[in-house]
Amino acid sequence: MDAVPRHRSSIDPGLVPAVLWTRDYLRRCDRTGGSTELTIALRREDGTASLFRTQVLACGVDDEATYLHVERTVKFLLWSRGASDIQLCGHAAAGLVLRLQADYSPKGCRAFDANFFCKVFERPLLFREVSVSELPVASTAHLSLGRNLEGCRIGFDLGGSDRKCAALIDGKVVFSEEVKWDPYFQSDPAYHLAGIRHSLDLAASHLPCVDAIGGSSAGVYVNNKVRVASLFRGITDVSVFDSQVRDIFLDLARSYGVPFEVLNDGDVTALAGSMSLGRNAVLGVAMGTSVAAGYVDSAGNLTNWLSELAFVPVDYRLDGPADEWSGDRGCAVQYFSQQGVGRLLPLAGIELPASMRLPEQLEELQKLLLAGDPRALQVYEAIGIAFGYALAHFASFYELSCLLIMGRVTSGQGGTIIIEQARMVLLDEFPELRIDLLVPAEKDKRHGQAIAAASLPALSR
Repeated sequence: MDAVPRHRSSIDPGLVPAVLWTRDYLRRCDRTGGSTELTIALRREDGTASLFRTQVLACGVDDEATYLHVERTVKFLLWSRGASDIQLCGHAAAGLVLRLQADYSPKGCRAFDANFFCKVFERPLLFREVSVSELPVASTAHLSLGRNLEGCRIGFDLGGSDRKCAALIDGKVVFSEEVKWDPYFQSDPAYHLAGIRHSLDLAASHLPCVDAIGGSSAGVYVNNKVRVASLFRGITDVSVFDSQVRDIFLDLARSYGVPFEVLNDGDVTALAGSMSLGRNAVLGVAMGTSVAAGYVDSAGNLTNWLSELAFVPVDYRLDGPADEWSGDRGCAVQYFSQQGVGRLLPLAGIELPASMRLPEQLEELQKLLLAGDPRALQVYEAIGIAFGYALAHFASFYELSCLLIMGRVTSGQGGTIIIEQARMVLLDEFPELRIDLLVPAEKDKRHGQAIAAASLPALSR
């Protein structure tokens, strides 16, 4: 394959952008006899489904390239849309299904993915070949949440290093507060519960009454139940998780006795962007401890898609950086988060003490950039170049008119450099794409997430 990018980072020149590799493979299909269409369908138990159509080379032409194309596409679809039943339709489907099922099993090379989706959908991943007549009809559930501003509301956001809360009256923020905490490696759920209650009670003390509570947090939540969440990753005892964590937000809802909704923080980020900008088809991406993302479709609806973009493949080099959690290579978390910053620092010749935590490393990078250190500029340029190519790849899976960029990695001058580099890549390599890259206004940075979170529940009638 000849996926050579026009733009290369001086410190990370080996990047093989997924979008260029895929386009090169599909061009090869177009000019090679015997290539056929392959449809990948993701079907959920609730009856919703999504379909993705691509091309593959005939069996025997280049089976390893074909499998790389299909497996990486399947992985992107799983983490962006989510399902437990994956159906393949096409002449090459049978062999691909067997290999995918083996890899995405509890003992396969994608065991992390298999275990994650088993927790989310409460059943093992199933890959199977189907005929054209057996393919499901594409349908996406629209979540009837958000854009409700009447009454006295509390909005909260639970992050990996701090938790935020706000009190609102008819959409106006009358109080907001940010409290540092360290939830990731706490093994006792009482720590999390006490912290969340403290924030909610603090916001409630600034309201005459509480009519509704809405919140956001990293992870997957279904009907306010915790399925998988990095916030509780330190709770490894399954029985403790099931008895004290899974229903933690349902228990809070009962104790406060008002409409209560919690969603993935990426979805609330996208909703906040859509509300403040008056735009739809918005993908929100927050580069922080990890990569949080969410999507508001062209009709202005939140969907049941996962959009866990930390784990989607963006770099197809075989020796790409491995994610510390999943073990997979070339995933977005190693490029667009504090982990990505930590990976790039030594490549730029910036050596920091091994004991220094990732948030502190980011702070050091920001100081070096303000001091005019060219090595810091190289780090941000590398992030921006990779991000530009990643956005073009995202556009193959999402209908996008606007991309909202936020998170601590994008703070200050470094964020400006990231956006400039990403825009340059898009304009030069992908002029056909029309995606506005925006950062939230300062007011929206402070309050947008809390307002959007607080707007999730509708008031009981």
